[in-house]
Amino acid sequence: MDSFNTPASPIPHPSLSRQLQNDEAPLPLLHQLHALRNSVLSLVSNSDYIFSGSQNEDISVWEKQTFTLKSTLRGHTGSVLALELAKEKEWLFSSSGDSTVRIWHTSKLTPLYIISPYLTSAGDLFSLSWSPTLQTIYIGCQDTSLQWYDFSSLIPPIPASSLSLNSISSSSYTDLVSLSHTGTSTPSTRKAHKFFDSYPQYERRPADLFARNPSMSGRPESNSPSEAEYPPAEYGLLDVSVTNVIHSAHYGYIYCMALLNNDGKEKDGGSGGVQLATGSGDETVKLWDCTLKGPVCVHEFECAQGAVLALVAQNETIYAGCQDGYVKVLDLETKTLVRTIIVQEGIDILSMSMIGSDLYTCSADGWIKCWSASFDCTASWQGHNGIILSSFIDVKRPNSARLVTGGNDNYIKVWEVDPPKPRKEDRRLLPKSHDSESFTDTMTYALSKFISIPSVSCTSSHTEDCRQAAIWLKKCLNQLGAHTSLLPTGEGKNPLVLGIFSGTKGDKPKPRVLFYGHYDVIPAPRQGWSSDPFTLTGRNGYLYGRGVTDNKG
Repeated sequence: MDSFNTPASPIPHPSLSRQLQNDEAPLPLLHQLHALRNSVLSLVSNSDYIFSGSQNEDISVWEKQTFTLKSTLRGHTGSVLALELAKEKEWLFSSSGDSTVRIWHTSKLTPLYIISPYLTSAGDLFSLSWSPTLQTIYIGCQDTSLQWYDFSSLIPPIPASSLSLNSISSSSYTDLVSLSHTGTSTPSTRKAHKFFDSYPQYERRPADLFARNPSMSGRPESNSPSEAEYPPAEYGLLDVSVTNVIHSAHYGYIYCMALLNNDGKEKDGGSGGVQLATGSGDETVKLWDCTLKGPVCVHEFECAQGAVLALVAQNETIYAGCQDGYVKVLDLETKTLVRTIIVQEGIDILSMSMIGSDLYTCSADGWIKCWSASFDCTASWQGHNGIILSSFIDVKRPNSARLVTGGNDNYIKVWEVDPPKPRKEDRRLLPKSHDSESFTDTMTYALSKFISIPSVSCTSSHTEDCRQAAIWLKKCLNQLGAHTSLLPTGEGKNPLVLGIFSGTKGDKPKPRVLFYGHYDVIPAPRQGWSSDPFTLTGRNGYLYGRGVTDNKG
């Protein structure tokens, strides 16, 4: 019996990322904040406070120094799905399932404005992104629209407290708000919708803009509009203009957005090189040039790994967290997919944060993982007993940072993290995340996994090993940036693996280059081998293993 013809180990995991972490030693937990019966859907912070948006419609404000609850911001009548800061204005934006965006003063902790999207059918407002350059807030909507509000020429709106909610009719309100119709400063002349702005039938009242739909609220129903549940406030009512909407920006919900500022790359329209990335349930990431006239789509990345639920951007790279446990690494310069990180297959990635070149992924199984510039997993631990829904990185000092995470276990947790050390100056001219040493390590690590699969095609007992080798190779090429597929060759025969790499697109067509190879090997009898042929072994500057040159290597 030839023992070398049996697998040295089970079929290896398809990930090309080396597992360099210690599962038994999570990062230090500095503090945890408990919100009773309160899933943490969104998180953001400034120099003084941590703001957490909850499923119970409120925004909790926590002191960063003492970790105590400072205040609670109330007003939304739906779950608080996204938070965004405009630090230069001391503003906090919050979007909700009640189809409104509210603006709060981050020092006074008071309400300032309420923004209503164009049309009341926009649904849940999943994502927000603020551009300081354009003074514009971008809103990702459930109805697949991308909407925005420009504050650069804001006309002071009518305070809500100056309006008599019981006496002003929709027609008189229209007369008041007709002061502005430009779409960049509002209130505007939106008419009452017969369905969405209707009152209960027993009230026998015509629809108007102040009607409240009880089904949008998780709070007990009252006899007065929702604003009257709290003391009257001096806040303005703003509407998104019809000119500030891109309908069907995606073919799915717009779950996430990330703003990119490309310094020194001035765009047409004087936007200062501002670009916006949006991720959607249609499995795509779209790149938009943000001009003074609005966003213009310039590229679409196909992720093909389920809905895109989280986005972060770093320099010329976008990281897209997908529904099936994959992170797509997208290069903005070449407009290509350069790598796929397999975090945990089948487990949704709901939030991501970055510090330097380190990427932290937060998954639906409660696990947090850190990935280095070479896409190796350097830390991994279970952070929550439930789904992790939100996260951010808070940099305290150059050598000190904190990762803050929130989950449906009603906890906000603060972890001490070490920022990555800067790379040496002479390595900055090498391709991003692919210096020669890390690239060689990745290839050797991948080859060791490939060699460990005994894909002996002439032996029926290894038929399944050959199929597993094809599946592993498909996933390997996919992680390296290829669009991959398996092509059947007939019943009982091994499939072909097709990988297509897209180069930088230019004005002139370029020739297509074909690489051909095979992933099967011949048997490895004991005679002639001084080491296990299905375990990659290095000796005297050479690598030994069945298929290391013919043809897996």
